[in-house]
Amino acid sequence: MNLSQREIANILSVSKSNYARWESRENVIPLKHLVDFCNISRLTLDYTLGLSKDKRKITETIQYDNKILGKKLKKIRLFHHLTQLEFAKSINTTQSVISAYENGTKTIQTSFLFEICQKYNISADDLVKKNVFEVIYVGL
Repeated sequence: MNLSQREIANILSVSKSNYARWESRENVIPLKHLVDFCNISRLTLDYTLGLSKDKRKITETIQYDNKILGKKLKKIRLFHHLTQLEFAKSINTTQSVISAYENGTKTIQTSFLFEICQKYNISADDLVKKNVFEVIYVGL
C-alpha cells in the first residue's frame, strides 16, 4: 500500500509500536484490527492470514457479527460431531471459551480463528463475513 507503519497505525488507531509488533508476529493482531486492515488494503482475510496464496482483492467491506460467527462455529463443531470440550481441545482452549464464542458473547481471538480455519480447512472470509451464513469447507 506504500504506507509506513506509522501511517497504517494511525489509520487503525493504534500505536506504531503496537502495529510493528503485529507485523513482526511478536503479538497477534486482534480480529477487529485485522478486519480493519483487510478493509483498508482490500485484501482477503485468507490471504492476510496466510491461509491462501490468492491475492485477490475484496469487493465488499468485511463486517462481522459475533452472534453470526458463533452460529457458524457451532455448525462447524456439529458437522465434525464434536462436543464443545472436544472442539476446544482441538484448538488448545477451554470449553467455556468455545461456549462464549458460540453464544456470540466474546469475539474470537485471531489465533483461534486461524487455527480453526487451518485445522478444519475453512475460509476465514466466509467464517467471519456477516453476510455469508453458510461456511465454505475449502477441502470438501
